[in-house]
Amino acid sequence: MALSVTTLSSSLNSIGISDAKGVDLPLLRDQNNATLPKADSQAATTRYTASKQLTEAQQQRVAELQQIDRNVRAHEQAHMAAGHGVVTSGPNYSYTYGPDGKQYAIGGEVGIDTSYERKPEANIDKGIRIQAAALAPKDPSTQDYRVATVGEQMESTGRTDLRQEQADQQAEEQAAVAAQHAAAQKAQTEAPNGASISAGSGGSANQQGQSSSANTSKLLTAYGASETQQSNVSVFA
Repeated sequence: MALSVTTLSSSLNSIGISDAKGVDLPLLRDQNNATLPKADSQAATTRYTASKQLTEAQQQRVAELQQIDRNVRAHEQAHMAAGHGVVTSGPNYSYTYGPDGKQYAIGGEVGIDTSYERKPEANIDKGIRIQAAALAPKDPSTQDYRVATVGEQMESTGRTDLRQEQADQQAEEQAAVAAQHAAAQKAQTEAPNGASISAGSGGSANQQGQSSSANTSKLLTAYGASETQQSNVSVFA
């Protein structure tokens, strides 16, 4: 059976996943159609079937078609059940008529969204869900495995992008911390120099004040002594 790839829009891709393994569908259709009358209505087909006794081979073919129909429907329903958030359409079935005049599903398809999202986390989640939907049946088809590979690649890309994003964020944070540390060191280096200059200047002024006071005291003392001496000299004179 030919599997289809359907494009929903320029930004949304839907890949059909389907199964009809073990059945030669074109041959089956030709063989079954050959057993049907050339009627223009279902009513005519029904009348034909009711009036025709099925051979043993035809009965066996009907049983085979019934089993195929059950398997196909179960297969596509498994896709649907596991594809929450990524299923875009389906299930769509292809049919053939059996020798009994009834339609039987011999193939099916479920649309899956395989478009990439903007955020890495979303691609990781979507890739995982695509893989789960594609491999949900107990007998995945070749197309199912192809779709699962698409999901695996999407998940891998998302994880790579997320690691790069986290590395860039960590580098930015480290750069910010380094800048803060450098600013703090600069502030610590400049603060002691200012205090030293201030203390040195203050100490020098204090020493100068003490020296000036001492000199003044000495001068006054000497001057006082001179006055006393002069006074005494005058008194005694």
